[in-house]
Amino acid sequence: MLAQFVAADTAPKILLLLALLVSIFGIGIVVFSRRNRAATKPRTSQRISQQASQVTRMTEDQSTSKSAINSTIEEDLSVRGRLSKARSTFAGAIATALTSSSITQQTWDDLEEALLRADVGVASTARVLAPLRELVKTKKITQPSDLMSALQNEMAAQLSQNSRELNFDSSLGTPNIWLVVGVNGAGKTTTIGKLSAQQHAIGRSVLLAAGDTFRAAAGEQLETWALRSGAEIVRGAEGGDPSSVIFDGVARATSRKIDLVLADTAGRLQNNTNLMEELAKVRRVADKGSGKVTEVLLVIDATTGQNGLTQAKQFSLATRVTGVVLTKLDGSAKGGIVFAIETELQIPIKLVGLGETIDDLIAFDAQEFVSALFM
Repeated sequence: MLAQFVAADTAPKILLLLALLVSIFGIGIVVFSRRNRAATKPRTSQRISQQASQVTRMTEDQSTSKSAINSTIEEDLSVRGRLSKARSTFAGAIATALTSSSITQQTWDDLEEALLRADVGVASTARVLAPLRELVKTKKITQPSDLMSALQNEMAAQLSQNSRELNFDSSLGTPNIWLVVGVNGAGKTTTIGKLSAQQHAIGRSVLLAAGDTFRAAAGEQLETWALRSGAEIVRGAEGGDPSSVIFDGVARATSRKIDLVLADTAGRLQNNTNLMEELAKVRRVADKGSGKVTEVLLVIDATTGQNGLTQAKQFSLATRVTGVVLTKLDGSAKGGIVFAIETELQIPIKLVGLGETIDDLIAFDAQEFVSALFM
């Protein structure tokens, strides 16, 4: 009886105690969970921060890598980079000629042979070596290594005497005419397109006269360049008179107040007298129009070697060439033709082509060119 009374009396208290314990336990779990989350947040934040730092470092590394790649690309696109083939031929031959411990007659023979193999030409080679012989004779140079430096300086000096600016007379009040001549395959039409784009970029209005009426698709090729460079174009009938096309082009340029006419001409074989006479006629007709011929650019493929010198002589007689554009200098050209043209004919090389894009037609810098050949 007493046990039943005690059980009946304590049962509610036990249940109440259990409920209290359960509540305390639940509150403890909640508090622990919140503390755990609070402790985890800094670690998570720290981890995120660390990941962000890693990403930043990776980005910086990638940026550094890209910069290095870009630097390499810029170097490859430089004059020195583009002349690697010519340099390997030219500098290699010169270095071989100067391997002896002293300067002897054999040194001069080897040096002369090296220059001739590099397409410098007989007359230009003699002209370059004469001052060096005098320096050795007077004992101002005694070592082959000094002879190498003197040779580089002399070659640069002989190329630095000509003005290389493209002739454009802004005071004319009529279109300037630039005739572009050269044999087929030298890169004449492409050079005109690049010139057009460059002149348009500096604010001059340009018209292209498609005077090469004999080569298949020459007109279409020039028309493509006209669209790309923002120039107008005048074309004639296939096989028609080149002089009339250029005359019509100058007339249109005059009526529309266009600054510059770039006139393409038929590619000529310099040993064909009749064709060279026709080219001379083109020059006469261009001069008789309302514009004025201020530049005659001869485009020569640098890989043709001494044949390029022959071309320069014949074209100069027919059209009074004022400047040379030397294309494909980044190819298998040996580079010596530069000296032959300039020192023998006194025709300045004004532009050189070092690739296929518009930016690859650049102004010729004698000092930079010679330096790129030697180093």
